[in-house]
Amino acid sequence: MARNMYGPGVRMGNWNEDIYLEEEIMKDFLEKREKGQLFIQRNRRLKSHLLRPMQLSVTEDSYVHFGDSVMLVNPDHPEVQADQFLTGDLSLCLTPDEIAAHLSDRFELPCGLSASPTRSPVGRNTFTVLRADREATGQVLRFGQSFRLGITLGCEDQMVYLSSDLRTLLRSAKKSWLQEVFLTDEDSFLNCWQAAHPDPELRLEWEGLPVPANTRVLINHCHTNRGLAAHRYLFLRTYFGKEAEVAAHTHLDSHRVERPRNHWMLVTGSPRKEASSMLEVPKPPVERAPALEPEPAAAPGAQ
Repeated sequence: MARNMYGPGVRMGNWNEDIYLEEEIMKDFLEKREKGQLFIQRNRRLKSHLLRPMQLSVTEDSYVHFGDSVMLVNPDHPEVQADQFLTGDLSLCLTPDEIAAHLSDRFELPCGLSASPTRSPVGRNTFTVLRADREATGQVLRFGQSFRLGITLGCEDQMVYLSSDLRTLLRSAKKSWLQEVFLTDEDSFLNCWQAAHPDPELRLEWEGLPVPANTRVLINHCHTNRGLAAHRYLFLRTYFGKEAEVAAHTHLDSHRVERPRNHWMLVTGSPRKEASSMLEVPKPPVERAPALEPEPAAAPGAQ
């Protein structure tokens, strides 16, 4: 089968126009490379920012304080209602739109969220606990007190906040169609949350007490009264691989108790150098109580 083997070097046809076209393509390539606008350069900048190592705050009194840098982790639990699901501890992560992130150096807002098996603190899963009334930091966060969760977005150190709003026909979660959770730079009542005790019988007794770090709590949205939930059985294909969907919905069992999907931990840093967070610190073994030895039987005839 005959093939056209002619090129611009043969000097036939529109060889002059082809040479000029190749020069323009090369010139455009070199110009984009100097400005850092190539696809591979944008890809490296995006990964270097979102996956940069972060330092979590180390708590001295085992409580969460305003201004602390923490990770929001959904503890490992089996999903009895699904055959396939993500196992292990899942951390709440920033998940930008892949196409929009490559077209511009600025993230498109509002930005999405997901639950990832990442256990180390990086740029996309490290949140800062902020007061809703913008008062001084350092005070202890208490149950029933409104707070915000902010994360640094982009290379310009822009702060965006964890937010949610009522479900509409145009805005809902991608897989479950429940209330959406997103990140936005708008400072409003939509980014106010409250912590609650996971046991309903102890919830009123713990009202107003400090929120302990690295323990299970509920995080409820103040405006809609929906609980933050991680759907391990609903998978999302993100820029960083397969992750789970995050939505705002309170999942109750037959006893009207929140399911493990609504359980979260505010994970702080570890004082040990070899561990970046308290998740990597091995738990001490449970000390078993010594077994009670049976008393020796009394000898017959003994008084």
